[in-house]
This record gives sequence, C-alpha cells and structure tokens, in this order.
Amino acid sequence: MARDKVNTFIGFCVKARKITLGSGAIETLRGGVYLIIVCSSAAKNTFKLALKYKNRFSCPLMICNCGLENAVNKQGCKIAAVKDLNLANAIIANACEEYEIYAGGVES
Repeated sequence: MARDKVNTFIGFCVKARKITLGSGAIETLRGGVYLIIVCSSAAKNTFKLALKYKNRFSCPLMICNCGLENAVNKQGCKIAAVKDLNLANAIIANACEEYEIYAGGVES
C-alpha cells in the first residue's frame, strides 16, 4: 500500500514537472533539490553520482527497489531528483521496503 502512495507522489512530481530525470540533467541543477532517488539496479557509478548529488544538495537519498523507470514512466531511468519540498516530504514519510532511505554504508 505504501508503495502505491510513493508511486502516486512520484507521479504528481512528473505531472507538475517537479522532478528531474537522469544524471546529466541533475548535474545542471544549481539548487532546489529536496530528494534524490536512485534505482537499486543502477550501476556503481550511478550510485556514486547519487551520493555526490546527495552531498551537494544536502538532501536525503532514497533507494528504489521496485524499478524507478516504472514509477517515472521513462525507460532506462535510474536516477531522479525531486524539486518540490512538500512532495519530497510526502515521499519520505511513506517510505517502505520498496523505497528505503539510504542510511550510509558501503555499496558493494
């Protein structure tokens, strides 16, 4: 049930154009990012980029274990940045086992 809520909030972000998809597009952002979401199937380098963006924007990092490309409806999307504070807080509040907040540690 929580997964459906998170997917709904991500859909709201897409509809309102408050989400940036892809590492190249996120790289061009100067601020206003409140949440980074990375797919669990992303490559090591993409995960390293997600950590870099997390530190740059001082925002939480969420790992999507159920396929980020399905949530944003874009084939091959492995990383996204949420640019709306209220939607980011709603996504974080409804985190579950499919969408978990990254708490640190080594990614192997």
